[in-house]
Amino acid sequence: MASDFHEVRFPLDVSLGSRGGPVRRTDIVTLASGREHRNSRWAHSRRRYDAGLGIRTVDALHVVIAFFEERRGRLVGFRFRDRADWRSGPPSREPTPLDQRIGTGDGASLAFPLVKTYGAAHAPYVRPIVKPVGGSVRVAVNGVEQPVGTAFNCDPTTGLVTLAAPPPPGAAVTAGYAFDVPVRFDTDELDIDLSAFDAGAIPQVPLIEIVP
Repeated sequence: MASDFHEVRFPLDVSLGSRGGPVRRTDIVTLASGREHRNSRWAHSRRRYDAGLGIRTVDALHVVIAFFEERRGRLVGFRFRDRADWRSGPPSREPTPLDQRIGTGDGASLAFPLVKTYGAAHAPYVRPIVKPVGGSVRVAVNGVEQPVGTAFNCDPTTGLVTLAAPPPPGAAVTAGYAFDVPVRFDTDELDIDLSAFDAGAIPQVPLIEIVP
């Protein structure tokens, strides 16, 4: 294959009916006293989805089969819209350039990767955003929105924002955006029983987040 990731989104009408979310890996050791020692094995969560719930018609199933075959099963990754978490702010609100702080100016740096922060007071989690939706990224420096194309550009395949001029030291660099999740199929086999499908059974289409 020419690439192990295709910059194409899983069929949107199917993904909107999917289920799933973030997964963490935690080791827990229970001591004789009953106390626990807990250790997180992953620095970042990994999302899992089942897109089968979004398949309501045989035509939709046909589209998913074609998508699966073109990706060669688990071989090639692709974009996926998580309807519960696909914007820099709440899913119901359009992104603003003040949604997420992505860096602080030092007078020299030009490049800032997109991130999304979850939580605030106790232990905020900073998630890398590597698949922004092209044309959706808005950037501000010290609260002033910057014009795209002249003051900054964002690579939609990596999520890296590059400014035309370095922000002054201490300046807050913020951004708003829509984004997809990089995933792959978590199976090399689609087991479809059409008789059961006609009766209301839904095939399983497991997906798992990857680092592209």
